[in-house]
Amino acid sequence: MAETSAPTPPPTDPTLLHRYHHFSPATDPLLASLSPNSTTESEDPITGETVLQLNPNVHLVRHPIISAKLTALRSTAASPKTFREGVRDISLFLAFEASSDLPTFQIPIQTPITQTTGALLASRIGVVPILRAGMGMTEGLLQLFQDANVFHIGLFRERETLQPVEYYSKLPENVEVDLVYIVDPLIATGGTACAAITMIAEWGVLIENIRYLAVLASAPGLERIHSEFPDLHIWVAAVDPGLTEEGLITPGLGDTGDRMFNTMRP
Repeated sequence: MAETSAPTPPPTDPTLLHRYHHFSPATDPLLASLSPNSTTESEDPITGETVLQLNPNVHLVRHPIISAKLTALRSTAASPKTFREGVRDISLFLAFEASSDLPTFQIPIQTPITQTTGALLASRIGVVPILRAGMGMTEGLLQLFQDANVFHIGLFRERETLQPVEYYSKLPENVEVDLVYIVDPLIATGGTACAAITMIAEWGVLIENIRYLAVLASAPGLERIHSEFPDLHIWVAAVDPGLTEEGLITPGLGDTGDRMFNTMRP
């Protein structure tokens, strides 16, 4: 009888974490069922661990490559270059999933063999990154939507109140897009997200034509967004269960802007 080898344990060297992947409730929740609220908790009947159950309008994009890249992003060993590339790559996955239902129209084309028909996107796409961290997701979306309009908005979270403050907007006077993707790596308290969604809605875009993409969200942040915008669709790579007293996602990624642009304070 052939010998069965033991499974290879995960590496202890943090620089190799990006090569190892496993699912866990904190980073890749099991969707046993769906709840009308943004998130609820239940017990996994197999493991006994607490798992998150998400609102149907929260689309958790599950893929081994995403989970491996997210693991690398979580690690303090990730360099700014690794962090930027990981955010970009995950953004591409999110955008791919968040565009699966876009309308198309047919055009005639000539292949090297014969004439046939092809399809092009029918929607005019707008990408709205929330400065500054949202800039790291923009490249991933532009790989799919090469002719998209990019409209930057600036929001920061006041340290004491944790409330969003608007400081910049590049939204034009008239809306000349059909669909808007708001991008920001994190949904923490949900305050910044709600402020950004409000800005786009007041600009003149219907909620059903707004899609929100984030690398990581907290369960309380998702719940807050859907308490104000129940029909908004959100795509995320992972959902973490809670927040610190400072409003940071735990276990989280840290400050994505600082890690992306190498401005971490000692």
